Amino acid sequence: MMALVNDQKNRIHPRKFTLWIALASIVMMFTAFTSAYIIKRNLADWITFDLPRIFIYSTVVILVSSLTIIISRNYFRQRDMIQYRIWLMVTLALGITFVFLQYLGFIQLWHNGFTLTRNVSFSFLYVIVGLHAIHVLGGVVAMAVMVIRAFSVRRKSYSQVPVDMMNTYWHFVDLLWIYLWIFLYMIR
Repeated sequence: MMALVNDQKNRIHPRKFTLWIALASIVMMFTAFTSAYIIKRNLADWITFDLPRIFIYSTVVILVSSLTIIISRNYFRQRDMIQYRIWLMVTLALGITFVFLQYLGFIQLWHNGFTLTRNVSFSFLYVIVGLHAIHVLGGVVAMAVMVIRAFSVRRKSYSQVPVDMMNTYWHFVDLLWIYLWIFLYMIR
């Protein structure tokens, strides 16, 4: 009987398992894109480029948001729902700021002639960074739902699972951006 109880405690929640499978799929997708980028950059018509400076600012924003979501999760674990809500909203605002800064970076690229169809090197940039922004935007939407639920008077759920999943996903898109940012700065 005791072995059964310990076995159930050591099992991963089905939703968390699904999230990890999804994250593995995303890693494979970005690995394929960055591998193709490396191969294609040997083409004769490949154009090297510098990333907009605003991408540095967006990197700082997403790093700070990883800290604020940890703070939020810690307050949730302490059942300090006021602080949890505040820090979750701060993280949401930082996520929105990250997406907005990425948008401004793309506007700057576009105005400098780095259009999607001008060269395959620019196409790769738009696809790789754009897909990451879509994943962050998905996280922003999920976090907005969590904020709404945190303020709901009818729903008082204290399940740690959604909070842990949001933390895992948010740190994942943060680390993914760091990887992409370093990759695009080093391998142009």
